Amino acid sequence: MKLFEYMGKDLFRRYGIPTPKGKVIQEALQAGPVAEELGEVVIKTQILSGKRGKAGGIKFAGNPAEAVEAAQAILGQEFNGLVATEVLVEEKLQIEHELYLAIVMEGSLRGPILLASQYGGMDIEEVPEEHMVKMPIDLHVGIQPYFCKEVARRLNLTGELGRQFSEMLVKLYRLFREKDCELVEINPLVISGDRLIAADAKVTIDDEALYRQPDLPRVEERNEAEQKAHAIGLSFVQLDGDIAIMANGAGITMATLDVINHYGGAPANFLDAGGGANVEQTAQALELLLSTNPKAIFINIFGGITRCDDVAKAFLQVNSEKKIDVPVVIRLVGTNQELGVKLLQEQGIVAYEQMQEAAMKTVALAKGMVG
Repeated sequence: MKLFEYMGKDLFRRYGIPTPKGKVIQEALQAGPVAEELGEVVIKTQILSGKRGKAGGIKFAGNPAEAVEAAQAILGQEFNGLVATEVLVEEKLQIEHELYLAIVMEGSLRGPILLASQYGGMDIEEVPEEHMVKMPIDLHVGIQPYFCKEVARRLNLTGELGRQFSEMLVKLYRLFREKDCELVEINPLVISGDRLIAADAKVTIDDEALYRQPDLPRVEERNEAEQKAHAIGLSFVQLDGDIAIMANGAGITMATLDVINHYGGAPANFLDAGGGANVEQTAQALELLLSTNPKAIFINIFGGITRCDDVAKAFLQVNSEKKIDVPVVIRLVGTNQELGVKLLQEQGIVAYEQMQEAAMKTVALAKGMVG
């Protein structure tokens, strides 16, 4: 479970990690009084996505009127496919330098690893490997003073800043362990005068450990379509394209996305209807795809446990009830294939046998290249 930035900073403060002063608001006019109190401020959209600055979701204001205007420009707008319903208004820091600091659970090591760099801020992914500090953390030993001093040395932090960094690292690791985190990240960790301040916060909690964290807020990361899919037991992930995809099994669904991309299309989603979906479940999956308003739908079924005639019946049921007005391409192969194909043919609908041919047809329909 990912936490919003302001939630992560609330946790940081509880563990004694310095953060800028600020307040979360939902109404643009609320930004005025906050700016009146703090002076120059930064207004940051609160969405579960990176690259907010590049998307226009972070703005600066020198007075209350500008703060209100900036909040109005962000609230209700879409950034990286997510709508901003809250913004964080916080003091603008005087930044001398930006660092990067994170602790992340590393599966291959079966434990946490520390990541740090002298170069923080935007485009951290592009920092050369030689400028990134990577140090595994022994779960039995934890973070000891010698560990902190070594990281501080490699970041060129000495004197008071080195002392502050060592204290912060111990606190960050304590938060990581006590809150069952998969990731705690500060980017940027800024040097402001003689202080180290966490200017941003990214915290991800292990879903399987949430029962041990009753004091943490619960954040719903799924959008409306993903919530509907979860409710009916489907694996669904919204993507950025315009061709809706339904297949039966994670492997064939991924292959379907790949083949649509290969022929120049853009998948709108990943939807694995499962290996044994019945008529009703398949119909619900199709209705879900229709609700996303795609330009075309590709149903790709390789039936083992899934019966092709059940898929055909589900499509015909939904079509009779809703009069589907979006181009739909169906590929049926496997169990009860002949019966499924016959049911569709009786209604004047062609079912394909080859995935590539069906995918090419779907892409052409989505682009309006087929009459």
